[in-house]
Amino acid sequence: MATRREARERALGLCYECETRGLGAGVVLAEQPVAPDPYAVDLVEGVDAHRAEIDAWLAEYSEHWAVERMPAVDRALLRMGAYELAWHPELTSATVISEAVELAQEYSTKDSGRFVNGLLSRIAERVRSA
Repeated sequence: MATRREARERALGLCYECETRGLGAGVVLAEQPVAPDPYAVDLVEGVDAHRAEIDAWLAEYSEHWAVERMPAVDRALLRMGAYELAWHPELTSATVISEAVELAQEYSTKDSGRFVNGLLSRIAERVRSA
């Protein structure tokens, strides 16, 4: 079984693939020669199921950024992080945000870590304040 970090990394690739190929999570997951870790599957399916609501949060809380203009890797990370924040209350906000920032720094632009941190922090305030 993969670590949560490894599962998130795999989920990032799968979410990116769903978007770039214009396919749903079920299709992309079914095509995998090796089944992803259950947590990676949960992330990919959760992002797919709640994408409209998550994208509405991204649009609301991103300052001067249209969701479709964000780098694709950032978009995938932000969707995954927002899903974890809203639908996985057992995870701390700090853990979710920290993992997303680390992946952004590794796989996206030099400014992505700061951008992902700020946006997920604002979303955490919204979804975890209730």
